[in-house]
Amino acid sequence: MKFRTQLLTLITLSIYTGVLAQQDPEIYDKFESKFIEIDDYKINVEIKGTGAPIFFLPGGPGNSHDYMQGNFGQYYKTNTVVFIDFLGRGKSDDAKNTSEYSIENDVDLIEKLRKILNYEKISLLGHSYGTVPAQAYAIKYPNKVDKMVLINGFHSGAMWQANCDSYNQYAKTHFPEKWKKLLVIRAEGFVSSDKEHMDIYGSFPTKYVYYHNTKLNQNSPKYKHRSMAIDVYIAIIGRDGYFDVSGSMIDQDYRQNLKDIKAKTLIIAGRYDGVSTPEFSVQYKDFMPQATFVMFENSGHNPYLEEPEKFYALLDEFLKEK
Repeated sequence: MKFRTQLLTLITLSIYTGVLAQQDPEIYDKFESKFIEIDDYKINVEIKGTGAPIFFLPGGPGNSHDYMQGNFGQYYKTNTVVFIDFLGRGKSDDAKNTSEYSIENDVDLIEKLRKILNYEKISLLGHSYGTVPAQAYAIKYPNKVDKMVLINGFHSGAMWQANCDSYNQYAKTHFPEKWKKLLVIRAEGFVSSDKEHMDIYGSFPTKYVYYHNTKLNQNSPKYKHRSMAIDVYIAIIGRDGYFDVSGSMIDQDYRQNLKDIKAKTLIIAGRYDGVSTPEFSVQYKDFMPQATFVMFENSGHNPYLEEPEKFYALLDEFLKEK
């Protein structure tokens, strides 16, 4: 297959066009919010470009579209790019009841947007949590997906739980002083979503889990924005989600269905990712053998930042493939 045979050559190339665009400080000014009413809620969608449409699905759950736009906004030059703030996130309306925050509703929102925007087929690019509704959508609407890119994602609630366990083991062994304090308040009945718990858990240097190169930061807009909605995270992952995953996430399991997905798929993982660990991400090779799987050997959870030349060369070629 052309894409596979060219891969070894591509990863050695120094292609800077995508990288320069990704670092463009004006990239956010090139987009405008368009509020689309869906189920009596105003949903923020930012669209630009021509060509085959790509829906960009951010992580979290709870993240706004902004970091995705900062790293992938340049693709408006070759495609129609669609950046979404799901319900309760970014500039979109909050739900009347937090029970409305679910993976199932995120999937339904993607489909409703596709119909409203009158796209026959769409491509999906999800990062972290964004890979979850991407896979669920591709399974539920197999004839509506052209291509799919899964970046540092999760194939099941069981994988999310296993990765929480892995990170907690890392925190326990590397930061025993903080871990001891955490166990004290957990014994008092505090859980992940309580402020007292968040204060201690948030003090762990998670940058060493998210990044291999700890000097890197996400590209963010200068204007004030809601980058994370914690109530959405709690609703989807659970009240004690750092230790005991529940919510709608725990019920997700795509492993048996991945082999049947027809959409051309690229799966990307990071060797030093402490969020979506290689122990589980490599399982995609078995569950979805028809996909192209690439491990980024010098990256954590954000390979588009840590190995940009390789990443954008790979993605550019994948999106060009027929």
